[in-house]
Amino acid sequence: MKFLRIFLKILLGLVVIILLFLAVSLAPVDDTPYQQMPYYEQTKQRLAQLPASPAPKTTIQAGWAKESITPSFTTPTGGYGARRGKHWHVISDSIFARAIVLNNGSSQVAIVGLDLLITPPTVEEALKKRLPEVGLRWENVYMGAIHSHNSLGGWAPGLVGQLIAGEYNEKIVTLITDGVLNAIRKAQANVAPVKIGYGQVDATDHIYNRIRSSGPTGPLDGMIRLIKFQKSQGESALLCSFAGHATLFDDDKWNYLSRDYPGSLVDRLEKKSADFAVFMAGSVGSTGPEARGKTDFQEVRNYAGDLALRIERTVPQIQLKPDSTLKILTLPLELREPHPRVIGNWRVRPWLFYTIYGDYPSDLKALRIGNTVMIGTPCDFSGELSAEMQPLAKKKGVNLMITSFDGGYIGYVTPDKYYNRPHYETRDMNWFGPYNGAYFEEMMTGLLDKL
Repeated sequence: MKFLRIFLKILLGLVVIILLFLAVSLAPVDDTPYQQMPYYEQTKQRLAQLPASPAPKTTIQAGWAKESITPSFTTPTGGYGARRGKHWHVISDSIFARAIVLNNGSSQVAIVGLDLLITPPTVEEALKKRLPEVGLRWENVYMGAIHSHNSLGGWAPGLVGQLIAGEYNEKIVTLITDGVLNAIRKAQANVAPVKIGYGQVDATDHIYNRIRSSGPTGPLDGMIRLIKFQKSQGESALLCSFAGHATLFDDDKWNYLSRDYPGSLVDRLEKKSADFAVFMAGSVGSTGPEARGKTDFQEVRNYAGDLALRIERTVPQIQLKPDSTLKILTLPLELREPHPRVIGNWRVRPWLFYTIYGDYPSDLKALRIGNTVMIGTPCDFSGELSAEMQPLAKKKGVNLMITSFDGGYIGYVTPDKYYNRPHYETRDMNWFGPYNGAYFEEMMTGLLDKL
């Protein structure tokens, strides 16, 4: 009996501890409309106070360059939690930081594309401190990533970071940061006047909506979008964006370091369509690739090859002209409290989320180059939301290119009507609660209006 009493006391103590932990760790989802929340008013005020861009003094000049960030040591691959931090050992593709620097005599902007899963929040923090080394601030930089799930990992501390990108290694953060700064330096060294043009071609048949299994879904933005820069000597660069998730390498191919299809695409573009190319993941939130091939390597070649063929037919049709319009805006975002749901309609409290993930700032970027507006988002941004915004851009007479992973990372932003669907994109990776789709659309529309 004495043993039973001791056992019951221990069991009761454990129950009390568990209940106390749940009480301080979980809270019900707050479904207050975003327009009634303080974070909305704060961001709205910041939007209204964004400064106007200075008048141009010259037509746009541009330079471009890349810097290898392929390490001399193995790292985890960033992307699939199922890999549990396994290291790659075979370099299928070298990994680069690519930069296009633009200048109109009044404003200098660097567009940076990383051959990584995302723009790591740790790299963003490092760049904010070190960008003055190249005469820039974070507000002058537009970032993006190819979203390959087979590229470098090890850049994110914390439990969630380890799940996404493997064991943290500060050397990797320094390697990436140095690569970005060196690519910018090289690009600054070859700046010259350019003509600029925009083109697009439909590739909707190469993507599908990963949420469709749970019910009806809307149209996706399946356009390949292109900005071409050409110097007077004929040297050219292409900035390319598309919404296919770079997941052609399955999670069992952890042994390969690879840029997935964006790497194969860029390599081909640099052989046939331009001297230099940069790829940025578009609105990939909930968008999967329609792949063909018996192996992952075949899928990569086939997928990139077909996209390249469409681009190669489009590039000669792009009309080029000098332009002086160059404007960039950075809108720091306030967000609802963290809302990762764990049990029914119960979510993790902020203290626990920040403990296991970290508290990183996020913002929206808007960059106007001539008649094209690029909007960068700190998330996997929905292809459906992007499609919804295109008619507004057309009405305003501008081309709209929306990209994901501009710095920081807040999970997935998908249409609010899917909030309660039991999907990875809408539940597991929705980290900041309901109504983010409408909130992001409103703020992105505000940036579009400003430009």
